[in-house]
Amino acid sequence: MLLCIDTGNTNTVFSVWDGTTFRATFRTSTEHQRTADQYWVWFTQLMEHAGVPIEVDDVIISSTVPRVVYNLRVLCDRYFNTRPYVVGKPECLLPTAPRVDEGTIVGPDRLVNAAGAFDRHGGDLIVVDFGTATTFDVVASDGAYVGGVIAPGVNTSLESLHQAAAALPHVDVTKPQKVIGTNTVVCMQAGIFWGYIGLVREICARIQGEYDAKMRIIGTGGLAPLFATGEDLFEVIEDDLTMHGLTVIHKYNKENQ
Repeated sequence: MLLCIDTGNTNTVFSVWDGTTFRATFRTSTEHQRTADQYWVWFTQLMEHAGVPIEVDDVIISSTVPRVVYNLRVLCDRYFNTRPYVVGKPECLLPTAPRVDEGTIVGPDRLVNAAGAFDRHGGDLIVVDFGTATTFDVVASDGAYVGGVIAPGVNTSLESLHQAAAALPHVDVTKPQKVIGTNTVVCMQAGIFWGYIGLVREICARIQGEYDAKMRIIGTGGLAPLFATGEDLFEVIEDDLTMHGLTVIHKYNKENQ
């Protein structure tokens, strides 16, 4: 089985792929000091609880936090006896190379999302990913990542607001019943929810204007379903897009190396 690992700035996700379906998916906080042995204990206990045999024979990693990759490599070598593919490294091939400014390093998560979205939906796409940052990835007709937009993430914005203004509390991200708030919490929720609805709509509209072609808009990330309730923002929501993209890149490498 293939173990897909996606390490973001906030969370790290392990998903086990049997070639047809994801047998198990586990999430933990991203901590660069976590050792290979700690990963192994955490992973094996959850696999046992899920009733899935530990038969990992290959691993692929996407990480936006370079410091965690070393311990993940040790995990793969020590416990799975395999050398992982690491997206963004020269030895990990991409189905279509990105077309960006020379010298630009594209985040592995964005390359993986582009590969997964193209495999499922074809080209001419905007992938909106609600993570630590809110990213907009443009996927060309041939599947190449050709650029995008990076905006502050929803929770990042809320945390910054709380830290900068001592009188403002922590609030949950939710859709308020009305735009005009009559208390502080609802005012903040309205600002975040409808503010990000406007941000997504405006940025996508401007991308399509520059791209000069009809584009499909794909939503992904934990908060995508919530923001989809506000307006008709996305044609489809993919909750496993990154993991699917990792399986696509892994298959391409197996067929071309």
